[in-house]
Amino acid sequence: MRDYKKLDVWKKSHELNMFIKKVIAVQFPKEERFELTSQLTRASLSIPLNIVEGCGRFTDKDFAHFLDTALGSTNEIDYCCLCALELQYINEDDYLKVNHSINEVRAMLISFLKFLRSGGVKP
Repeated sequence: MRDYKKLDVWKKSHELNMFIKKVIAVQFPKEERFELTSQLTRASLSIPLNIVEGCGRFTDKDFAHFLDTALGSTNEIDYCCLCALELQYINEDDYLKVNHSINEVRAMLISFLKFLRSGGVKP
């Protein structure tokens, strides 16, 4: 079993989740509370949660399954944030910040997945 708190990808995904909850989602109008806001905050929480759950698995294959799910959630929040920008719920500066963080987490997940699927050997 792995200690998720030692994983850089978990740390970065936790920071992303906190930024979305504290900075991005609070800007959305109240009428979006049960739609876009809910979808965005659930997806952002899903990333670190899936990493944590995967760390409790005993095989790299099982762990990779949870990382795949986390990766899907990065794509989901990417689109939710794009919608928020185009609906003018967030400004471009906040969008660029969150988009940068999303891309970092996505790249880290992809790299980690490649590492696990190569048998734990760095390419």
